[in-house]
Amino acid sequence: MSSLPTIKTFKPYYVKDDGDHIRVVLAYQYFSIVINEIVYHFVPLEAREIRINRITQKVENKNDIFVFQNGKKYESISVANLMRIKDFQLHLASILSPYMVLTKMDVTHDEINAVIMELEKSNIHRLIDQALDEKNEADFLKYTELLKNM
Repeated sequence: MSSLPTIKTFKPYYVKDDGDHIRVVLAYQYFSIVINEIVYHFVPLEAREIRINRITQKVENKNDIFVFQNGKKYESISVANLMRIKDFQLHLASILSPYMVLTKMDVTHDEINAVIMELEKSNIHRLIDQALDEKNEADFLKYTELLKNM
């Protein structure tokens, strides 16, 4: 992989609450990534779940390999490498939030504002991608200008 992949779609097939662990189970149509501008869809050839320890809040199966396919091309990516993708972490955190018991953390308003800004930028990037997919030049220009002014 020459550039870091981005997440196109990431929705769990289901989430299983196993007491001390949360299992995020994935299926073909719910998980796709973009590598070098090519969309690859998850195929359950090797790993098919992400296992999180609820107590430590850490992913336990970082060495598991997920396989993605585009036609006859396959890309294998470890959970550890997926964790390096900011979008992946945001999606995973969103999926896990109802299942995690969060301890009170000292978070500053600046940190909260920074996270909100990152989420807003991520949303605008998705809107730009959508405008490109739909060949909608007006929306593309509107969202790129909005991103530039952030």
